[in-house]
Amino acid sequence: MAKHIPQRTCLGCREVQGKRQLVRIVRQADGHVRIDPTGKAPGRGAYIHATGSCWQSVSSGGRLAHALKLDRIEEADRAELQAYAATLPKEDETAQ
Repeated sequence: MAKHIPQRTCLGCREVQGKRQLVRIVRQADGHVRIDPTGKAPGRGAYIHATGSCWQSVSSGGRLAHALKLDRIEEADRAELQAYAATLPKEDETAQ
């Protein structure tokens, strides 16, 4: 019998993949939004592919705030997420 692999949907492209193939963003109890590298931090989570194109599509609208059930994401948290997104490869670079 095959082992169960948790599936999650990317907010950027809506593609379903294994939980470990996506980056988790978590809304903590204090309302701050952080990247969760372990995938186990407490709080409401959302998942995005580790590609610049998915992050760009999420950052352009209120999709991430809505998924995390927030009215808006604080400017300091948004800057932290954008700094992380700037380090990610574009989608065509990962296909090589």
